[in-house]
Amino acid sequence: MPRVIGVDIPNNKRLVISITYIYGIGNTLASEVLEKLKLDPNMKASKLTEEDISKLNALLQTDYEVEGDLRRDIQNNIKRLISINSYRGLRHRSGLPVRGQRTKCNARTRKGKKKRVIAGKKTAK
Repeated sequence: MPRVIGVDIPNNKRLVISITYIYGIGNTLASEVLEKLKLDPNMKASKLTEEDISKLNALLQTDYEVEGDLRRDIQNNIKRLISINSYRGLRHRSGLPVRGQRTKCNARTRKGKKKRVIAGKKTAK
């Protein structure tokens, strides 16, 4: 498996798809990166040479924010919202949906409410 920025990308998939396994890279960005490097998006990732992998690493580290840096920035933004006591920060802190979703009938995964079945009856835990 080729290793790009500390992430193993799958061998048997097309290159444009296997690059999307890196956090922060979607379909559009993957196509853009491969176009810049003049790599064939339809070739398998196992056909990458060491030179291609080093070019890909260098481009992603210099021009784009991916993997650890992106995760760190997102966590810092959430911590900032919590520290200034904004509404979104309060929602993050209490574990509720942040972007205006309803909580009366949905958001079970975000609220952490689990249902338990006892003798055919569903009861909230």
